[in-house]
Formats: sequence, C-alpha cells, structure tokens
Amino acid sequence: MQQFDIIIIGSGIGGLVCANLLGLEGYRVCVLEKNRQTGGALQTYVRDRVIFDSAVHYIGGLDKGQNLYQIFKYLGLIDKLKLRKMDPDAFDMILIDGDDREYPLAQGYENFMEKLGRMFPGEEASIRTYCETIRSVCSRFPLYNLRSGGAYSEKADVLEISAKQFIESVTSHPKLQAVLGGNNILYAGQGEKTPLYIHALILNSYIESSWKCVDGASQIAKWLARNIRQCDGEVRCNAEVKEIVVQEGRVSHVRLEGGAILKASNFISNLHPAKTLELLDSPVIRPAYRSRINHLENSISCFSLNLVLKKGSLKYFSHNYYWQRPGFLWKMEQYNADNWPLGYALFMSPSSRGGEFAEAMTILAYMRYEEVKPWENTVNTVSHPAQRGDEYESFKRKKTAILMDLLEKKFPGLRSMVLSSYAATPLSFRDYTGSKEGSIYGILKDCRDPVKTLIAPHTRLPNFYFTGQNLNLHGILGASITALATCNALLGHENIIEKIRNA
Repeated sequence: MQQFDIIIIGSGIGGLVCANLLGLEGYRVCVLEKNRQTGGALQTYVRDRVIFDSAVHYIGGLDKGQNLYQIFKYLGLIDKLKLRKMDPDAFDMILIDGDDREYPLAQGYENFMEKLGRMFPGEEASIRTYCETIRSVCSRFPLYNLRSGGAYSEKADVLEISAKQFIESVTSHPKLQAVLGGNNILYAGQGEKTPLYIHALILNSYIESSWKCVDGASQIAKWLARNIRQCDGEVRCNAEVKEIVVQEGRVSHVRLEGGAILKASNFISNLHPAKTLELLDSPVIRPAYRSRINHLENSISCFSLNLVLKKGSLKYFSHNYYWQRPGFLWKMEQYNADNWPLGYALFMSPSSRGGEFAEAMTILAYMRYEEVKPWENTVNTVSHPAQRGDEYESFKRKKTAILMDLLEKKFPGLRSMVLSSYAATPLSFRDYTGSKEGSIYGILKDCRDPVKTLIAPHTRLPNFYFTGQNLNLHGILGASITALATCNALLGHENIIEKIRNA
C-alpha cells in the first residue's frame, strides 16, 4: 500500500494545475488518470498525420502580466509552450445566416470598440458601455484578477443578471446584439440561464489576448506532468479509481481497478462531482447534498467534425468563425431534426510545419445526448476500442453531410478540398474526457439561482476537495483559477496568489 501527501483523481487541467501548485509547496502528489493519455480536454489525436485538439481550440489571457500568463509563468510553462497569437483585428468572426458580412471581435479593448464601431455606425456609445461593463464585472472576482480575499457581496449583484438581458440592455440594435453574443458556444449560452459574469470572464480573457497552441494543447498536459514528476510526484495513467474509502469521518484511501490501494493525507477529485459521489459512500455526505449535485443540469454536448485538408487547398486564417441562424442565438440547443444545426463554431488547427495553407479544421455544433442514447452502452477509447455499429456510423455520416452543406456556403468547393473527415459525438466526449453525458462545459450555471450552481472546493469530509470546470468557470483559464481556489482551501491560506502575481 503506497502513501502520498495528496492524491488527485483525474488528470484534466484542473487536476494537473492543482498537482503542480501543491508540488511546488513541497507536497508529494499522485495524479490518477483512467485513460492512457493525460489531460482530459487537453488531449489531442492524430488523423492522416495531422494533429487535432479534442476540446481546446484557443486560449485567452496569455499576454505578459495577464492572469493565465502569470499562472503559467509561475508553473514554468510560459517559455516552453508553442503558441501563436491570433489575428489582433479579429480573434473571432461572427457570421449571421443571410448576411454576407463578417463581424470581427478584436483583441484589445480600444481595437475591439473601433472595429465594431465601423460595422455599426451610431452604436459607438453602446459598444463602449458594453466594454466598460465587461471590465467592471471582471474586477469583482478576486481570484480572476489574482487578488486575495474578496467577499461574496462584492459580486453578488452581478450573479443574477443574464448575459442576454445585459446585452439587450446595452443596445436595441438586433444585429449588434447578435454579434456581441455571437460566440456564446464558448459557454453554451442559454437566454434565460447563462449569467452575465460567465460571458464577461470568458470574453474579457480573449479580448485581452487570444492564442492558439501550435501542434495541439496536449503539450500543456505534457509539461505539467513533467513538472509534477520533478517535484517527486507521480502521474499514473490506466489507473481508474473504483472506490473512495472513508474511515472515521475522513477519506483514508482509494481503490483502483485491479484492487491496488493508495493512501494519502488529502484527496482532490477533478471528476464531475456527481461521478465523484458515486465512488464515495459515507453518511458524512448528506442525502440532500447528493440530491442537489445529482439534479444539477449539465451543459449540452457537441457534434465535432474534423477535416484533413488537401495540401495547398485552403489558406490558413488566424481567427475562428461562429455562425448562427437569426433568431436562435440564445436557444441553439433547441434545434429539431429539420433545422439542425442552429449555429456552429469553426477552428483552424495551426501546425509547426507552418506555411500559408491550412492542414485541418474543426467544426463544432450542439448535439443533445439523447440523439446518441441508443449507443450509450458502447465504449470507444484508446485503451478500450470498440465499434458502435453500422447505424451509428450512418448517423454520423448524415450529420456530416448536413454540416458540409452549410460550410459550402461559406467556403465554396470545400468538399473538393477535404482529404478525409472524422466525426465525433457526445459519446466521444464522454469516453475521452470523462464528462457526464459528454457535457462540454460541465454544470450549467444559472443566473436565476446562482448559489445552487456554484460548488465549493471543500466538502464535509475535512480532507476531501473538488476542483475542475464544474465548480466555477470552465476552460483552460477557468479550470486553472478553480485549481488555485482548491489549493487555497486545502492549504488554509492564500499565499500562492502572491507568488503567482509576482512570478
């Protein structure tokens, strides 16, 4: 039986950052990952010698001195990662069906306002109000700004405002409303639920600076795992936790598939809280808490289409595209068989091979889990390959054809540029990232009852903690900041914040 200071279940970005931060504090940490590859949403895969990201398509906040830059610098990553800054005049282009114009969202607030002001003359004051409010909302979240302290009251009055409500209060121009919320696939935006603060924290990071990982985001997981080992910690793959064992009111050990037992003084779960509680049987965790966690709504999943492009067929562009059908911006998840998809996001994949032409692109469109439920009892991962059957493959081909028809409108002749295509469904997200029903962003935040959908890192078990995208904010930045909150809770102080800020 092996003993560690801290065991972390799950090697997503939240678990890996926690392990790094605690390793630097002198703790011996062991990260347990059930799959063959670490990283969760950081995972990449190769098709026809081209690298695709499973989920991380761009990152914000990485200019010198910005929040994610400081975290990565403290962790020794910033000079090791292969990064490429996106187009300063448009990290995202918003497309609206029936309108041939491309609406740019630019890096830098003054640039952002100037570029949109050109597209919407007469709306300059509305655009400025939007930007000032976004920055004001972000200032109320201490950890996001790498500050210590901060009371709940500091942000309470912005938690109950919806993003849609805010944008519509800023401008009555319907097309500008559609543009300001146009990339809401970033956070699975729903009109009546999605809080303004989620929109603000995410958009602010990209407006400040936007970057892509060259040759994929798995490099982040690789360097974080290397750092953990350099701090005398361990990262174990093919190590699935089957039980979290509680004795005398504390977690004493975990039991792995195959029967191995690992002990530690403290434990952190980077899994979905509902999945975590399935592994943990203790009266200390009250039935009411279990019921609350199990009944929280998860964000929708996606259908992902990955295209390998023929050499020299399409020039690379360093922005993303977000397309929407008019009138459906805040209810894209309410599609039906006849109008799917109501929106899509398109990302280019930068390669170290460089050149002016693109090698690949990825297209994401919402897909509800119910569509793939007939095949939910099949599993298909690198370590457990399986075939889901001909009907499933036919389902993917039909969805691919629909998406390709839409893409042809923007990129005439695209089909002739495609060397090969590979589709993934919510089952793929479920199996490779471990998210419940393939949810892309975990627990859906709801401005109508914000406290209910916020999960604290500490639990009633004094040596057991949560981390990851389900707690506060998703994405690379969100999960890294949440990891910081988890470490603060475990350590009982916030000294790491100052170390990061002064790195």
